[in-house]
Amino acid sequence: MDKLLYLLPVLACPVGMGLMMWFMMRPKHGAQSAPTADQQELLRLRKEIDALRTDRAEVQDHPA
Repeated sequence: MDKLLYLLPVLACPVGMGLMMWFMMRPKHGAQSAPTADQQELLRLRKEIDALRTDRAEVQDHPA
C-alpha cells in the first residue's frame, strides 16, 4: 500500500498529459464559424490547380 502512494505522483504526470492532449484534439462542438482566410486561400488554390490540370489535359489531347 505504501508503494502505491509513491506510484500515484509518478503516474499523475503522464496521465494528466494524456488527458490534456485528448481534450485539445477533440473537435469543437458548436456553431460552425466562417472559413478562415487560410482555408479560403487553400480552396482558391485547389480550384486554380484543377483548372490548370484541365487546360493541360486539353492541350495534350489536341496538340497544335
